[in-house]
Amino acid sequence: MTGKTVLIVDDEQPIRELLALYLTREGFTVTEAADGAQALIKHQEKKPDLILLDIMMPVLDGLEVCRQIRKFSEIPIIMLTSRAEDDDRILGLDIGADDYVTKPFNPREVVARVKAVLRRQSAPKEKPAEALSYPNLLIDMAKHTVIAFGEEVALANKEMELLWHLASHPGVAVSREQLLESVWDYSYCGDTRTVDTHIKRIRKKLGIPADSPWDIKTVWGIGYKFEVKP
Repeated sequence: MTGKTVLIVDDEQPIRELLALYLTREGFTVTEAADGAQALIKHQEKKPDLILLDIMMPVLDGLEVCRQIRKFSEIPIIMLTSRAEDDDRILGLDIGADDYVTKPFNPREVVARVKAVLRRQSAPKEKPAEALSYPNLLIDMAKHTVIAFGEEVALANKEMELLWHLASHPGVAVSREQLLESVWDYSYCGDTRTVDTHIKRIRKKLGIPADSPWDIKTVWGIGYKFEVKP
């Protein structure tokens, strides 16, 4: 990852310094911003390859910064949040963030996620997968389209990839750790909540009724599976 630049945006200097220390050890170039307004300026000036973006900040919060950047750029964004509620994490993913990390975090985990996001972005694009079809569900990865119960459903990239992975293995219980490795391309670092947050969002968007011929089931103590009813 030598030569890649990461913009760290956080109003807490110790957090910026900690992340900068671990990232520079791994060969990254680091630039910093202490609030949302500075973040937008630094993004234009430095042209970073990825942004670590805190949600709770003065001037402009991280969610607004993400919204503004997504108007003109697809740069990878990993949100940093200290809130325990799902609301901010789900909103951040919905407006275009690629991932999130909840404070307090292990800096090694943050570095692993940064590497994984950049690795996936630079990997050669594979031939578009064929569509998957079930009763009242069509998943077309090539067209980035999901139609459920006659309605087109707008899914974010990771939501789409997660649904595809589960639907590609009907009836198979897939662990959260396996989903992190397959969909996010990084090993388990002690926090699987990002999988749960995405599943919650997918279920809400699909609006799966009780009599649906398929469902995304929680397998307690393991993870999830895409279940097709006989």
